[in-house]
Amino acid sequence: MSEPAAWDILGDSLHADCKVFKVHRQRCKHPHDAREGDFFVIRCADWVLALPVTRDGRLVLVRQFRFGTRNLSWEPPGGVLDAGEDPVSAAVRETREETGYTPAKVSPLGVCSPNPAILGNRAHFVLLEDCEPGAALDLDANEEVETGVFSPDEAVAMVLDGRIHHAIAVNAILLLRARRPDLFRAGI
Repeated sequence: MSEPAAWDILGDSLHADCKVFKVHRQRCKHPHDAREGDFFVIRCADWVLALPVTRDGRLVLVRQFRFGTRNLSWEPPGGVLDAGEDPVSAAVRETREETGYTPAKVSPLGVCSPNPAILGNRAHFVLLEDCEPGAALDLDANEEVETGVFSPDEAVAMVLDGRIHHAIAVNAILLLRARRPDLFRAGI
């Protein structure tokens, strides 16, 4: 079986401007057999998810209503990177705004493509260590969050039992477990 081919883009036009993202219609052609088709791609800014860990080794999470699923969701604090903002700065900002926690040490953990079939952006994961509460919350107009503090092992259990169901949050927690196993109990 041959390797899949990268299709050529014959045209790209704005299909819909939806405030926080734009939908583009791309007319594409297969380079080997000349098949053509229209494909829709969502363009939006990169996202960041912060993994704030307190001085005593607990993970700070937020619970908020998500309009897509019409459900409450536990997840790491995060959001959209502002224009020109780097992921580390965005992680510190989002954590402070949503939880009031600030870190002593910050380091990037990794990056993923949230859904490369239709999304062109990336999600960045950043570890914030030795976090302490104290900053005032600065929530967006339609943002309402509950803050919870859990052991990293509890967060994995929340993934496994479905209390954490946001796919990018699941990625963030499992990446934290892979990159920093020292934060978790052995065997969990």
